[in-house]
Amino acid sequence: MAIYSALKLYTSTTAFTLEPIHQDGSAASENLVIQRSTGEVRLNSPAVKISSQEEVITIYGVLGFIRLLAGEYIVVITERTKIGRIGEHDIYKIKDYKVLPLSGNSVALSDSQVGEESSYLSLLHSHLKSGEFHYSYTYDFTHTLQRQAELKNKSQSIWQRADERFFWNKRLQSKLIQHSEREQDLSNFILPVVNGFAEIKSAEINRKPFTFALISRRSRHRAGTRYFSRGVDAQGNVSNFNETEQIVIADAGLDGSASALPGGQIYLSHVQTRGSIPIYWTQINNVKYTPKLKIFENPETENSFRRHFEIQKQFYGPQLVINLINKKGYEGPMSDAFQKHIDTLNDKDVKYLHFDFHHECSKMRWHRVSLLLDHFQEELVAQGYFKSQFAKNGAEKVERKQTSVVRSNCMDCLDRTNVVQSVVSRWVLNRQLREIGILGADEQFEKFEQFEFLFRNVWADNADVVSCAYSGTGALKTDFTRTGNRTKAGAWQDFKNGAVRYFKNNFMDGNRQDAYDLFLLYEVDPSGSYPLIDKRSIQLKALPAVMILGIVMIIGAIITPEDAMSTATILFVSFWLAVISFIYKYIVTNSVLYVNWPRLVPLAHVQTTHYQGVSSSHSKAAVGLKTE
Repeated sequence: MAIYSALKLYTSTTAFTLEPIHQDGSAASENLVIQRSTGEVRLNSPAVKISSQEEVITIYGVLGFIRLLAGEYIVVITERTKIGRIGEHDIYKIKDYKVLPLSGNSVALSDSQVGEESSYLSLLHSHLKSGEFHYSYTYDFTHTLQRQAELKNKSQSIWQRADERFFWNKRLQSKLIQHSEREQDLSNFILPVVNGFAEIKSAEINRKPFTFALISRRSRHRAGTRYFSRGVDAQGNVSNFNETEQIVIADAGLDGSASALPGGQIYLSHVQTRGSIPIYWTQINNVKYTPKLKIFENPETENSFRRHFEIQKQFYGPQLVINLINKKGYEGPMSDAFQKHIDTLNDKDVKYLHFDFHHECSKMRWHRVSLLLDHFQEELVAQGYFKSQFAKNGAEKVERKQTSVVRSNCMDCLDRTNVVQSVVSRWVLNRQLREIGILGADEQFEKFEQFEFLFRNVWADNADVVSCAYSGTGALKTDFTRTGNRTKAGAWQDFKNGAVRYFKNNFMDGNRQDAYDLFLLYEVDPSGSYPLIDKRSIQLKALPAVMILGIVMIIGAIITPEDAMSTATILFVSFWLAVISFIYKYIVTNSVLYVNWPRLVPLAHVQTTHYQGVSSSHSKAAVGLKTE
């Protein structure tokens, strides 16, 4: 059952009416009417007439419904970009959207509530604008090719068989889902959307064309930003979990053999995962470049650790775990903790390798990443990859399956992790292309410059998108991914990205975390207190601005044409230096007051109201781990 790919949205004072647009120009077979006063949805109710054409727009799907102070809003897709095809299925990326209030102006809000509502809407818009959202009307984009082949009930609607981990807008679709389960089937209107990365490219090697695709699906469980979402929760979900699938689609028979399904296509897929170290830990934001690491003595750690790998094995089979963090320095305790829990787990299906990336690849020796392939050579060969053939009539013949998965991590599961994942995928892709006859028995695609360029840049683009979602900037070390070499220019770019990360992680990520929480789990309480308000005193909030003003004053005094060494100038500069020094020491001493903390879902590690004001002693808050 395909989802409607285009609809007319009719707006009246009493209702929204969604009417499908059929490609053949035929009349709509059904409609969906949403009563604005009650939020009630009804299939095939009499359409409500409108007064002018200005109240009709074309939309390309419903993201869902969200309730704020003024009632419910419907979020619809107004523009889309086709990024390519997987077989016969078009894949789209959301380009633009609208957030429309069901209640219109009928709900009376107080002056303060108007400001609150504006803040909630701003968070919603920031999340929708900053994310990369992909979907298909006919293809279950939440599943890998292998999981799709294994689905037992393929007659179900796309939302019913979707992998709930990657069904990013599942909460927003709950109104339509519940209605479908209890009353009328609205499956044609329920569009699952995936947050992550997707590129689909046409390629050619040895005059043999094929499709190359890379997809990263971001889990909606324990989602968030770099320092506010770390480690594992009680259900075994880890922060920044991404499933990355590399796909090749080619015509059958390219190797000269007779195809089992004449005229069909070969589908090849290989999957890897990344995710935070599955113990209870965090890094405490304190306006320092490297926040303090804290590992929690949580009695549930062992159970959560075990549960995480049970989930991993359920979806992917045995685990080849590659830990890329440093064995020494501030990352050292995490290294020891991971090894300890791996030893306690003592699972023959979880094979663990600690590869100290920075030590092994120091002094630009990045070719040493290949040591990982040497270590897991036997396991990677046994792991294999998914391969199937599709006939023109849609019949599928599965020829082999991937039997295990590489699970990689560094501290953030971004930069080092993406480098290693691209190296593993390169090794697998060469084997795949040889098997289907695109490469010769002794060939590697590295010698084909055009495809080599495509492969490197798609993986580097993937790194940037996954990194932006978590850290706020593009990935580090992408010069190696894009060029095969570590360069001074790349190191300088990493320095700049690191500086931007520092600023965003300390002074902006609280708002970004609130945006994640509002979209994925937070329920706005119209009768509750307004959690987004900053209750710090004006004096506290003004100190950074005063420090910046002091720097400007000093620069102005120095570059003024008059005598820079006059007594008045020296006293003026000395005064502002003293002010800057005092404010800097105060901010560093009370750094917890100047970090931009999330407010909607308080972190479990916050034991004082650090962002709602401070005690008379200005004591620092104790900090720990978000466990929601």
